[in-house]
Order: sequence, then C-alpha cells, then structure tokens
Amino acid sequence: MEDERSVIELMQSCQVSEETVARVARLWGKSAARNAGRTHVLLGHLLDTAAVAGLMWDRFLSPAVRRRLDEISGGQGRAWFMWVCAIHDCGKACPAFQALDVAEAAPVRAAGLTWGRLPTGRRMKWRHDVAGGAMLIARLREEWGDADAVAWVWPLVAGHHGVFPSVSALRPPYPDAQGRGPAWAEAQRAVVDVVTRVVGFADVAAVRPVSSLRKAEQLALAGLIVMADWIASDSEHFKGLADAGDVSPAGACRRAEAAWERLGFRGGWEKLAVPSSTLVPLTGRLGVAPRASQRELVERAWSSLSPGLLVVEAPMGEGKTKAALAAAEVLAARFGLNGVFVAMPTQATSDPMYEQVLEWVGSFHPELVSQVALLHGKRRFNRLWRRIWDEGHSAGVGASPWEDYGAIDEDDEFGWPGSSGDTGGVAERGGPPVWFLGSKRGLLTPFAVGTIDHLLYAATRTRHVMLRAAGLVGKVVIVDEVHAADIYMRQFLLEALRWLGQAGVPVVLLSATLPPAQRQAFVDAYLSGVLAAADVQEPVPEPAGYPCITAAFAVGGQPVVESSRSLVPSWRESVPTRIEWLPDTEVDGAVVAAVVREAVAEGGVVLVVVNQVDRAQAIYRALRGSEVGGHVHLLHGRLCTAHRAERTEECLRLMGPRAGDSRPEGMVVIATQLAEQSFDVDADLLITDLAPVDLLLQRIGRLHRHAGTRRPAAHAVPRVLVTGVAAGVRGRPRFLPASVKIYEEWPLLRAAALVSEAAGPLPGSGGAGVPGAGVWSIPADVPGLVARAYGGAEVCPAEWDEQAAGAAWRVGEEKRRAQAEQFLLTRPREWGTATLEGLHYAGSTAVGEEDLDAVVRDGDRGAEVVLVHRVAGGYTALDGTRLGVYGEVLDDAVVERLLGGSVRLPVGLSGETGGLRALPGWVDHPWLRHARALVFEGGWAELGGSRVSYDDAEGLVVKRG
Repeated sequence: MEDERSVIELMQSCQVSEETVARVARLWGKSAARNAGRTHVLLGHLLDTAAVAGLMWDRFLSPAVRRRLDEISGGQGRAWFMWVCAIHDCGKACPAFQALDVAEAAPVRAAGLTWGRLPTGRRMKWRHDVAGGAMLIARLREEWGDADAVAWVWPLVAGHHGVFPSVSALRPPYPDAQGRGPAWAEAQRAVVDVVTRVVGFADVAAVRPVSSLRKAEQLALAGLIVMADWIASDSEHFKGLADAGDVSPAGACRRAEAAWERLGFRGGWEKLAVPSSTLVPLTGRLGVAPRASQRELVERAWSSLSPGLLVVEAPMGEGKTKAALAAAEVLAARFGLNGVFVAMPTQATSDPMYEQVLEWVGSFHPELVSQVALLHGKRRFNRLWRRIWDEGHSAGVGASPWEDYGAIDEDDEFGWPGSSGDTGGVAERGGPPVWFLGSKRGLLTPFAVGTIDHLLYAATRTRHVMLRAAGLVGKVVIVDEVHAADIYMRQFLLEALRWLGQAGVPVVLLSATLPPAQRQAFVDAYLSGVLAAADVQEPVPEPAGYPCITAAFAVGGQPVVESSRSLVPSWRESVPTRIEWLPDTEVDGAVVAAVVREAVAEGGVVLVVVNQVDRAQAIYRALRGSEVGGHVHLLHGRLCTAHRAERTEECLRLMGPRAGDSRPEGMVVIATQLAEQSFDVDADLLITDLAPVDLLLQRIGRLHRHAGTRRPAAHAVPRVLVTGVAAGVRGRPRFLPASVKIYEEWPLLRAAALVSEAAGPLPGSGGAGVPGAGVWSIPADVPGLVARAYGGAEVCPAEWDEQAAGAAWRVGEEKRRAQAEQFLLTRPREWGTATLEGLHYAGSTAVGEEDLDAVVRDGDRGAEVVLVHRVAGGYTALDGTRLGVYGEVLDDAVVERLLGGSVRLPVGLSGETGGLRALPGWVDHPWLRHARALVFEGGWAELGGSRVSYDDAEGLVVKRG
C-alpha cells in the first residue's frame, strides 16, 4: 500500500466508468455529525482499516496466527488479512446506510445513486454489517465458485458489529434497502474492486482461500477485524477526509503509522527464542531452585508434539504458578505464541499474581512491562498498577484510568468507539496503551492477569465475544486454582476449553485439590475442540502419584493423553497434621475466641477461617479488647475496597514468604473464604469452619506453608481445629446454617465423615468405635481425600442418611448446569458446524460487563454501593475526604478515595437497593454516574428494615430489625 495515487485515480485505472468513479467518491463512511465534525468518505475508512491491519500483521499478531493465515491464503497471509479487514464495511454502499444522515445523503443522491422512500421502524432496519454479508456472499459465489470458502468468509463481514446472523437474515427487508439498478450494482462492485487492488490482489477471484480456518480461528479472526475497524474509526487519529481525491493507500499507511505510535501499541514476545535447556526458564527468569514437579511441567511443555492441555496437580505451596510461567515460555517459543493470560479465581488473588507476572515479563525486555494488563473491576486500587500508569502517562492529555474509553452504543448505526472523541488521549513512552482499557478489549493486551471471569466471558453467547477470542488466540492460557469453579462456572470453563482446543491455544490448568472426574472433563472438553467432535471421551491414565501432570493433545488427528508415569516427589516431605474437632455452631464464635486466646498465650500466628462474615466479626469483637491487642486482623468481603486491599497487603507482609523478622511473636487473622486460595501466608495453627474437603484442604494449605519459619514450641506440629459443626440428632452432624446455604448438605456430610476418620466421632454424638488416627498426612493424603469426597462410594455412617442428601445435591447440580447451558456460546448439537453463521441464534443475551458477571457466576453476589456521609454543606467520602455540595469530585485523587469506600452489601440487603442512586454531582462522571450511593447520616443508614453502619475495623455492620 505504498501507492501515492488517490483512490479516484486507482478506480480509473481499474477501468471503472467516470460516472461510477464519481458516485463511489461521494459514498460516506463516517458522518460529520458523528465524526468530530468531519465527513469521512467510505473508501477512506476502508483504506485506513487496511493500513491498520497491515501494522497489526507486522507488529501485533503472533507468529502462530500469521502462519495459519498464510496457510489458508496460499502464502499471501498479510494481503489476505488486510483485505478481509478492509472489506468489513462494504455494506455501507447501500441506500439503507447512505440515507441515515440527510446532509451526507444529498451529494450521494446528486451523483446518481438514488432511492425511494425508505421505511422506518426497527423491524425494517437493514444494518450495514448484514448488508455487507449479503453483498459479499453474492459476489464471492460468482467469483470464487467455492461454496465452502464463501460460507465461512461472509459471516466475518456480516458479524463485525458483534453478532453473527444466520443466512436467512441476509434477505433485505424491503426492495430499496440494498439498492436497485445498475448504478448501485456498479458502485458496490467498484468499492470491492478498488480495495482488492490496493491490498495487492489482481482481482476478487485471486483472494479465494485455498483452505478453511477452523471455527474457533474464524471467531478470533472476526475479533481482529473488529479491532482494526475500531482503531481506524478513531476520529482523533484518523481525521475525516471529505474529498476522495485526498484518499490514497500511501496516505492511509502514514495515518495508521502515526496513530499506532500515538496509541502506544506493540506486540508481545514476537520472535521468542526456544530456551537452551529445560532449566533456563526456571533458574534464569524466575530465579527458583527447580523442584521436581516444576521440572516435570517444563519438560512436558518441551515434549508435547502439538499445542495441548496440561493439567497440573500439586500440593499447596509447591510453586505451580512459577512452573506454569516457565512452561508458558517454552510453549510460546515452540509454537509461535505472543503472550500469556493468567486467570485467577478472584480479584484478591489477581493482584499478587499481577506483580509476579510483571517481574517475569520484564525479564524478557523492560519495555514489555507496559504491555501487562490487570483485568478486574478494582484494578485502579492496585498500587503497583496505578504507579505504572502514573509513571507512563502525563497529566492533562486525557489519559485517566477513571474514564470509560471508547464507549459505544452498539445499537446505533453510526456508532463506533471513538465517535465521541473519547478514546483515551496519548500513550506516553512506557505507559500502558490506553486503548486497551476500553470495555471488551483487555484480553487483546499481549500479557494479562485477571479473574477467571474474563476467560469465561469468551465462552458466552454475547455481543462482541469475538474480541475476547482474538485476545486469547496467540497466547498461552494459565488457569490457577481451577478447582474453585463451581458446577455453574465450570460449564463456561468447559466451553472455553473446547474453543481454545480448536484454536490451538495451549492451556495450563493448576490445582492442588482436583477431583478426578473434573480432570477427565477438562481433558475431554479440550480434545473435543482439537478434534472438532461433539463428545470426545478419552480415558485419563491413573497418575503414578502426587504431584502429577496430565497432558492431552492430538497427533495426526488422534487424541493422546498421558499422565505422570513415575513418582514425582513433592518439594517437601509429607507432614502428619493433627486434625481435631472444635464443636461450635453459634454465630457469636465465643468458643472459637476462647481457644484462640489460649493458643496465642505462648506466641504463634493463628489463622481462623469461617464461612460467614457475621461470625468473623463476632470473633473479632470477642478478641479485640483482649491481650492479643492490636495483633488481631479481620479480612472479609464486607470491608470497603481500600481497607480490604490494605489488610491483604499487611497480612502478606507479616505472614508471607518474605516476612522474615517482620513476622510477629503473636498474631491472629480472622478471615472468610478470602483466605482459602492463592493467599500465600504461613500460619502456626488453623481453626476453620467445616467446608467441602477440597476447600478444607486448601485452607490447610496455609498451615506450616513456608520452609524455615521460626515457630513457638507449642506450635511445632501443624494442627487443625475443625469447627462450625456440632453433634445433632442420632449423632448426625449439625452445621452452621450459613455453611449449608453456601455449600449444601451432602458435601459437608462427606467432609465431616472424612474428618471423623482422623479426629474421631464428634464430641457429644455418642458415636462408638475406635477414635481416629488423629492425623492427615499432608500433602500425601490430599488426592485420596478429594477422590473419596467426590467419588461414588458412601463414606458416611448409615444413620446420617447420606443417600437422601446426595440425591438432593445432584438434582441441584443438574439444575445449575442446565441454567448455565442457555448462555453458552454454542449449543451442543451445533458444536460440529464449520462456520460462524447463526452463532448468535438468540441474539445477544447480555451487553454490559455487569450483566456478564451475572451470566458466568451463579447466585446473588450482592449489590455494590459507595459509602458516603452527609455533612453540613454537602458530603464526604467514607475516609472523610470532602466532596462538593452535591457530591461533586474535583480530581482523580478524590475519585480514588471516594471509590475506595465501595463495598458489596449482603445478599439479603441487595434487593433493598432499588431506591439508591448516584449523587447529583456524579451524573456526568464516567465512573460514578452508574454508582449507587449509600448515604450515612449520623453514622447510620436505614436499608430494608436494617440499620447499616461502617466500622473501620469491622467493616460493614448490619443490625437487622
């Protein structure tokens, strides 16, 4: 695209009649009213998009993606990619679009492209994306003579506004929608011809692909087309050109180059060298003394014959995530991948992983640090992310992390990101590219760490799902704590694995407590994608021991599944861990508090994990004034965002792997399930409410976790006190009501039975028999306990009536599975289809990020509110920062402090928030206009018959009426 000739001259050289040249030159692509006051002709936008696509090919796409596009185009991958991106808006060359703006339509009609009266109303709407698909399908059938090739290419154009229609939707709703008569037909033909010539093809017939992309690859390609379109639609960087005589291929390349530099884009690793040995990624970049399980994983990455799935099962604290990053380097180098996405179970676990990945990515090249995204809704409160942001962006250029960049009205025919001019300003050297902050774009960043939700979103039948697919293809995907996904979330994870398998994306799944049935399901789902089969069932060999690694891939169209064939020793010897009962089902936690006081009398660090915020607060209150004093820390989900982040950081400082001399002589941490996973702390004693066995073992993973920690003699042996349960009728366990609500009864009964095997019968149950052995050997016993907890054999005494509880649990699980299925990207019977045609068979089921949260996570999560105080003359933030009379905020620093007071309400109160609104002064602020303010007057607020207050130590306190 180095031709300096204008598109008018190029059309003339294509033997297009003068009348058609004049008519095509008048077709508009962006109206002045929606494009910062400047009309942009259609061919100008198409050439801009082609130029952006060329830069994406050269500087952004992974070698693996480029290789596949070369394969299907007969070695012309770059030109083919530019063509399919440029042709996306060919459907704007029709009356239905050209008539949308009266001012822009006048010169089009004057040039001889006319239409009659067009109907109005949503049912008769003829969108330009669908019009493009209709236009292209007819042309390609004529010139390619290959029905299969046409069938997978036309949806790429018809779906570029986020939804893939069925072929039946390509029929215009009224005669003039597509344009009648030779003038329109010649103009539409000329638009396609000139774009085809500009990118380097002699004619449309020469564009015909020699083979097909797989459906998952098509979805990713569709996302890359949208990316190119959105970048080229930015009116700040691509000023409108109203005269087609000013449009040229070379000019489009210059515009794209300037925009690329200003936006701060770059790719990931690009050409990553294969490490010289299996140890280099571990010792060189990550600085670890490799453990046997870590070496095993990297060696598996070396030996896999094709991109595949690696399922890693290893004890808590084994170093799985570091090993996964090392394996990712090997996989990326071998298979031509350009980045990594690390998916974590929660926001809280994402933050420390973000720090680790930043350090790791920086070891390849310091500039790559700017290409690491943190993907979760509270990232603005991550101090490291903010520091990198602030260092990389100058003030006053519109580059604020608080803004909602590139917002788009997806139902607006004119709409495109940047049409309002709000696209994020300038990316300074070293700063994260602002463009990627936009909704749905985060995964397109070369390196990303975020919640697993972002992976699950890519498995939902939602608008613009292709952008998420584009962000995953070309990366290695690592999913940590994969066991944390419940059956509802697991349906989306399985769907994502099918698509990733078909797209050739290597995936590494990590878990310490994975039930064998889940391991099998993950392998089958991934291989179903690889083999493009609806239901692959390839038995996983029984691992030789624990830790273990399962590898699944395909060779020559045949599945291969391998498990560790020899024993891989854990980094530490299994330790006998004493398991004891502490019967207590009272929310006040007085029994637990008394035991804690006794436990810390001679020093030591005690971790208390309970299943209920009210119970955690009650235990904290009971200890707050005791001799433990200021060394009692409370961590739960009803802390405001700022306090939760501060306390998590403080706990990691005092109890983490680098605590050293900072570790206190005596300390108590009372936490809810936040401490269950990816919380790298070391406790001397664990007191925990009963939970399903896999989660109970995760909590035990915080006990005696780090080597070399100095402990008081009283805590030399790891010890677990299991509470939240007491003896009931006929010895059947009685659980905390909150525990049953969260986990249901059957998993708790089986957990109680397995604990009883070690701890003996529950005191007061009257249970007969020999007391338990008193210990679990950790980690050696972990896989066996998890397998038994979720296996088919009964483990409970007959009088516990396990069968009835199990039947009720299975009914509930099946119901949740079915509920998730309605939102999955593909219906099971359609998995084998070869194209994207009709993918959105029921339209878009969710359009906003908040809606997506509800789609991929089952149950009520509780409404989030921003806590403010009403004071004389206005309002203050929770921390006392003064706001305006109507709640106005003056700068980003005030916004940060204000939103630091965000908190999620208990589920029981979330239904009472209908009357909560943003403060009047927030209505024009991009981050605050959708927020709900909970206003305290005199320190209290009334909500749903309850009195709500906030205590800086306890968090949100609810006193029910």
